[in-house]
Amino acid sequence: MRCDVLAIGTELLLGQITDTNSQWMGEQFAAAGIDSLLQVKVGDNLARIETVLRRMLADADAVVVCGGLGPTHDDLTREAITAVMGTRLELDDGVAEVIRQMFASRGRRMAENNLRQAMVPVGATVIPQTRGTAPGLICPVTVDGAAKVVYAVPGVPHEMKDMVQRAVLPDLLARSGEAAVIRSRTLRTWGESESGLNERLDGLIARLDDAGNPTLAFLASGWEGIKVRLTAKCATAAEADALLAQWEAEVRAEVGDIVFGVDEDTMESVVLQLLRERGLSLGLAESVTGGLVAGRITGVPGASEVFRGSVVSYASEVKFDVLGVPEGPVVSEAAAEAMAIGARRVLGADVGLALTGVAGPTEQEGMPVGTLCVGLAIGEQVLSHTFRLAGQRDQMRQMSVITALNLLRGVLTGDA
Repeated sequence: MRCDVLAIGTELLLGQITDTNSQWMGEQFAAAGIDSLLQVKVGDNLARIETVLRRMLADADAVVVCGGLGPTHDDLTREAITAVMGTRLELDDGVAEVIRQMFASRGRRMAENNLRQAMVPVGATVIPQTRGTAPGLICPVTVDGAAKVVYAVPGVPHEMKDMVQRAVLPDLLARSGEAAVIRSRTLRTWGESESGLNERLDGLIARLDDAGNPTLAFLASGWEGIKVRLTAKCATAAEADALLAQWEAEVRAEVGDIVFGVDEDTMESVVLQLLRERGLSLGLAESVTGGLVAGRITGVPGASEVFRGSVVSYASEVKFDVLGVPEGPVVSEAAAEAMAIGARRVLGADVGLALTGVAGPTEQEGMPVGTLCVGLAIGEQVLSHTFRLAGQRDQMRQMSVITALNLLRGVLTGDA
């Protein structure tokens, strides 16, 4: 069973509203084992809505049309669906009465145009509204002799979610006649380009192509690294999870050194958990990142169990006077090591992590833009490393955060 999504609204095309509804529906369809291969946005124009809907029904078994069910002149979803069905609109007295009672119960005058929401295509089934005024619709359609269906749901997110869960998904599953589950697992990686990761996994990808299930996709996410997503479709959740576990092990066997987490893990959440498991506390000294590392860490619930704080030593004098960095170049591995030792001392932490570098736009102390020096003091070990990062100023600073945390992760796991 394939069900695609058509989102209605000129405001979506203008970027005035972000289309989170389609994303949410995609997640629900995947969890229910319903294929959804296309999501389209179209403005408030009757001819264009009808044209796009006809095109989508040529390929899909079902289409959910989201939005355009309100009472105003530019709410045209009903008219477009009616044209595709080849029928007419008529007033549903039951729906009209529900709308009237809702306004009366709130002590408000009902404008007559609200009754547009009670106009229903002949042959359609109403999805009762429980949270607003616009009901949803289940509309049977015949396309080249094939029985298909169009669902119409409001664009208001909480109204849409209620109708999809209460009516659309049960109807889709009943029509599909099969039970299936689509599950995904995402491996989070850092330290390899998308092309390089693809090359390392070429052989495994060929085997997956032959198997057909699961599928593998790369998702680039800027300064968050490259995600490797495995997606399996099986009769049960247990079967899908077992298949994903099998192929996850295969991926890790090829590139396990750069996998830092799974699904919703972040580099900071992984590092904090590693520190927690080892009973270690963390103190930071930040120059080039100006507090960004601390901001990411404190965004993780429970960070206070591990994180002591950060000294934002942006000025050279703070490095010298507070952290005890010797006079000399402040963008160097020696300075980074001294900052890490100073952070551990000043903050009373077990581990000191320090970042100093050049974000640009010009070089500093003869060091080119993109230079990052990371220092780490842990136990009796003091180490440092210089990285050359690409990108503009903000991108370089954001990449510095995850690069430094990844160095700490490697030391904690023994992979560095």
